[in-house]
Amino acid sequence: MRNRATLSPMNLRAHKPMTLAEFLPWEERQELRYEFDGLEPVAMTGGAAGHAIVQRNLAIALGGRLRGQPCQFYGSDLKIKVADDHIRYPDGMVVCSPVDRSAKVVYDPVVIFEVLSPGTAAKDRIVKAREYQATPSVQRYVMLEQERVGATVLVRVQDGWSALILKDDDSLEMPEIGLTIPLAEFYEGPTFEDHPVEDNDNDQTPPAG
Repeated sequence: MRNRATLSPMNLRAHKPMTLAEFLPWEERQELRYEFDGLEPVAMTGGAAGHAIVQRNLAIALGGRLRGQPCQFYGSDLKIKVADDHIRYPDGMVVCSPVDRSAKVVYDPVVIFEVLSPGTAAKDRIVKAREYQATPSVQRYVMLEQERVGATVLVRVQDGWSALILKDDDSLEMPEIGLTIPLAEFYEGPTFEDHPVEDNDNDQTPPAG
Protein backbone atom coordinates (compact mmCIF):
# COMPACT_ATOMS: atom_id res chain seq x y z
CA MET A 1 0.00 0.00 0.00
CA ARG A 2 2.90 2.30 0.59
CA ASN A 3 6.30 3.04 -0.80
CA ARG A 4 8.91 4.67 1.39
CA ALA A 5 10.39 7.98 0.30
CA THR A 6 12.73 9.98 2.48
CA LEU A 7 11.98 13.69 2.24
CA SER A 8 14.62 16.27 1.52
CA PRO A 9 17.21 16.73 4.27
CA MET A 10 16.49 20.45 3.99
CA ASN A 11 12.97 19.75 5.23
CA LEU A 12 13.51 17.11 7.87
CA ARG A 13 17.06 16.67 9.09
CA ALA A 14 18.33 18.79 11.90
CA HIS A 15 21.98 19.37 12.69
CA LYS A 16 21.86 16.19 14.76
CA PRO A 17 19.84 12.98 14.32
CA MET A 18 16.25 13.05 15.54
CA THR A 19 15.44 10.98 18.61
CA LEU A 20 12.34 8.84 19.12
CA ALA A 21 11.14 11.28 21.80
CA GLU A 22 11.35 14.06 19.22
CA PHE A 23 9.88 12.02 16.38
CA LEU A 24 6.61 10.96 18.04
CA PRO A 25 5.23 14.46 18.75
CA TRP A 26 6.66 15.71 15.45
CA GLU A 27 4.73 13.06 13.49
CA GLU A 28 1.50 13.96 15.30
CA ARG A 29 1.67 17.37 13.65
CA GLN A 30 2.12 16.03 10.11
CA GLU A 31 -0.55 15.29 7.53
CA LEU A 32 1.35 12.24 6.23
CA ARG A 33 2.47 9.17 8.14
CA TYR A 34 6.16 8.54 8.72
CA GLU A 35 8.28 5.63 9.81
CA PHE A 36 11.38 6.32 11.91
CA ASP A 37 14.70 4.64 11.13
CA GLY A 38 16.48 5.78 14.27
CA LEU A 39 17.90 8.90 12.63
CA GLU A 40 15.16 10.64 10.65
CA PRO A 41 11.53 10.33 9.50
CA VAL A 42 10.76 8.35 6.34
CA ALA A 43 7.53 9.34 4.56
CA MET A 44 4.88 6.73 3.69
CA THR A 45 3.40 7.11 0.22
CA GLY A 46 0.68 5.30 -1.72
CA GLY A 47 1.06 1.92 -3.42
CA ALA A 48 -0.54 -0.13 -6.19
CA ALA A 49 -4.01 -1.67 -6.29
CA GLY A 50 -2.53 -5.17 -6.05
CA HIS A 51 -0.97 -4.28 -2.72
CA ALA A 52 -4.26 -2.86 -1.46
CA ILE A 53 -6.18 -6.00 -2.49
CA VAL A 54 -3.85 -8.34 -0.60
CA GLN A 55 -3.91 -6.04 2.41
CA ARG A 56 -7.71 -5.92 2.35
CA ASN A 57 -7.96 -9.72 2.18
CA LEU A 58 -5.50 -9.99 5.04
CA ALA A 59 -7.70 -7.81 7.24
CA ILE A 60 -10.84 -9.79 6.32
CA ALA A 61 -9.23 -13.19 6.87
CA LEU A 62 -7.57 -12.36 10.19
CA GLY A 63 -10.10 -9.90 11.56
CA GLY A 64 -13.06 -12.22 11.09
CA ARG A 65 -11.41 -15.27 12.58
CA LEU A 66 -10.12 -13.37 15.62
CA ARG A 67 -13.41 -11.68 16.44
CA GLY A 68 -14.12 -12.14 20.15
CA GLN A 69 -10.67 -13.65 20.79
CA PRO A 70 -7.92 -12.31 23.08
CA CYS A 71 -5.63 -11.72 20.09
CA GLN A 72 -6.73 -9.02 17.64
CA PHE A 73 -5.72 -7.96 14.13
CA TYR A 74 -4.72 -4.36 13.41
CA GLY A 75 -4.03 -2.79 10.03
CA SER A 76 -1.52 -0.25 8.81
CA ASP A 77 -2.93 2.75 10.67
CA LEU A 78 -1.31 1.66 13.93
CA LYS A 79 2.45 1.90 14.34
CA ILE A 80 4.78 -0.37 16.28
CA LYS A 81 7.97 0.33 18.19
CA VAL A 82 10.63 -2.23 17.37
CA ALA A 83 14.30 -2.74 18.17
CA ASP A 84 16.64 0.26 18.39
CA ASP A 85 13.69 2.62 18.94
CA HIS A 86 12.59 2.35 15.31
CA ILE A 87 8.96 2.99 14.36
CA ARG A 88 7.25 0.94 11.64
CA TYR A 89 3.79 0.81 10.09
CA PRO A 90 3.38 -2.86 9.08
CA ASP A 91 0.64 -3.80 6.64
CA GLY A 92 -0.92 -5.88 9.41
CA MET A 93 -0.21 -7.32 12.82
CA VAL A 94 -1.76 -9.44 15.53
CA VAL A 95 -1.47 -8.30 19.14
CA CYS A 96 -2.39 -10.57 22.05
CA SER A 97 -2.21 -8.05 24.90
CA PRO A 98 -4.82 -5.36 25.65
CA VAL A 99 -4.55 -2.25 23.47
CA ASP A 100 -6.11 0.96 24.74
CA ARG A 101 -8.53 2.57 22.29
CA SER A 102 -6.46 5.77 22.35
CA ALA A 103 -3.13 3.99 21.74
CA LYS A 104 -1.13 5.09 18.71
CA VAL A 105 1.90 2.87 19.28
CA VAL A 106 2.00 -0.89 19.95
CA TYR A 107 5.01 -2.37 21.70
CA ASP A 108 4.41 -6.14 21.64
CA PRO A 109 3.03 -7.50 18.34
CA VAL A 110 3.08 -11.29 18.06
CA VAL A 111 2.64 -11.76 14.29
CA ILE A 112 3.61 -9.12 11.71
CA PHE A 113 2.61 -8.97 8.04
CA GLU A 114 4.16 -7.03 5.18
CA VAL A 115 2.93 -7.07 1.56
CA LEU A 116 6.02 -6.87 -0.61
CA SER A 117 6.35 -4.14 -3.24
CA PRO A 118 9.20 -3.80 -5.76
CA GLY A 119 10.44 -0.60 -4.13
CA THR A 120 10.37 -1.89 -0.55
CA ALA A 121 11.01 -5.65 -0.78
CA ALA A 122 14.71 -5.44 0.11
CA LYS A 123 13.98 -3.39 3.22
CA ASP A 124 11.14 -5.72 4.24
CA ARG A 125 13.23 -8.86 3.72
CA ILE A 126 16.42 -7.67 5.35
CA VAL A 127 16.17 -4.48 7.42
CA LYS A 128 12.76 -5.12 8.94
CA ALA A 129 13.43 -8.84 9.35
CA ARG A 130 16.40 -7.96 11.55
CA GLU A 131 14.39 -5.39 13.51
CA TYR A 132 11.52 -7.82 14.11
CA GLN A 133 13.94 -10.60 15.08
CA ALA A 134 15.39 -8.27 17.71
CA THR A 135 11.89 -7.51 19.07
CA PRO A 136 11.18 -10.32 21.57
CA SER A 137 7.37 -10.35 21.28
CA VAL A 138 7.43 -11.08 17.52
CA GLN A 139 7.04 -14.82 16.96
CA ARG A 140 6.24 -14.86 13.25
CA TYR A 141 6.96 -12.45 10.38
CA VAL A 142 4.94 -13.06 7.20
CA MET A 143 6.01 -11.43 3.92
CA LEU A 144 3.26 -11.79 1.31
CA GLU A 145 4.09 -11.45 -2.37
CA GLN A 146 2.11 -8.87 -4.31
CA GLU A 147 2.55 -10.12 -7.88
CA ARG A 148 2.01 -13.84 -7.28
CA VAL A 149 0.55 -16.20 -4.69
CA GLY A 150 3.37 -16.83 -2.27
CA ALA A 151 4.87 -15.93 1.07
CA THR A 152 8.10 -16.05 3.00
CA VAL A 153 7.49 -16.80 6.67
CA LEU A 154 10.13 -16.22 9.32
CA VAL A 155 9.44 -18.12 12.55
CA ARG A 156 11.24 -17.43 15.80
CA VAL A 157 13.52 -20.20 17.01
CA GLN A 158 16.02 -20.16 19.83
CA ASP A 159 18.88 -18.77 17.77
CA GLY A 160 16.98 -16.43 15.44
CA TRP A 161 14.63 -17.10 12.49
CA SER A 162 13.65 -20.27 10.69
CA ALA A 163 12.43 -19.57 7.13
CA LEU A 164 9.46 -21.20 5.37
CA ILE A 165 8.45 -20.63 1.74
CA LEU A 166 4.74 -20.96 0.95
CA LYS A 167 3.18 -21.30 -2.50
CA ASP A 168 -0.26 -21.60 -4.13
CA ASP A 169 -1.80 -24.60 -2.35
CA ASP A 170 -0.10 -24.09 1.02
CA SER A 171 -1.68 -22.81 4.20
CA LEU A 172 -0.27 -20.25 6.58
CA GLU A 173 -0.03 -21.85 10.01
CA MET A 174 0.05 -19.50 12.99
CA PRO A 175 -0.04 -21.62 16.16
CA GLU A 176 0.82 -18.52 18.22
CA ILE A 177 -2.69 -17.24 17.60
CA GLY A 178 -4.43 -20.55 16.94
CA LEU A 179 -5.11 -20.05 13.22
CA THR A 180 -4.39 -21.81 9.94
CA ILE A 181 -5.46 -19.96 6.77
CA PRO A 182 -5.13 -21.09 3.14
CA LEU A 183 -2.63 -18.80 1.45
CA ALA A 184 -4.93 -18.40 -1.56
CA GLU A 185 -7.45 -16.62 0.65
CA PHE A 186 -5.18 -13.57 0.78
CA TYR A 187 -5.25 -13.37 -3.03
CA GLU A 188 -8.97 -13.49 -3.77
CA GLY A 189 -9.89 -10.94 -6.42
CA PRO A 190 -6.75 -10.16 -8.45
CA THR A 191 -5.50 -12.23 -11.37
CA PHE A 192 -1.87 -13.18 -11.83
CA GLU A 193 0.36 -13.96 -14.79
CA ASP A 194 1.47 -17.58 -15.12
CA HIS A 195 5.13 -16.52 -15.03
CA PRO A 196 5.37 -13.08 -13.45
CA VAL A 197 8.56 -11.10 -13.81
CA GLU A 198 10.82 -11.63 -10.83
CA ASP A 199 11.88 -8.51 -8.98
CA ASN A 200 15.54 -8.03 -8.22
CA ASP A 201 15.01 -8.55 -4.51
CA ASN A 202 13.76 -12.12 -4.80
CA ASP A 203 17.25 -13.57 -4.76
CA GLN A 204 17.90 -12.13 -1.33
CA THR A 205 18.22 -14.84 1.31
CA PRO A 206 16.19 -14.14 4.45
CA PRO A 207 18.51 -13.54 7.39
CA ALA A 208 18.89 -16.34 9.89
CA GLY A 209 20.19 -16.35 13.38
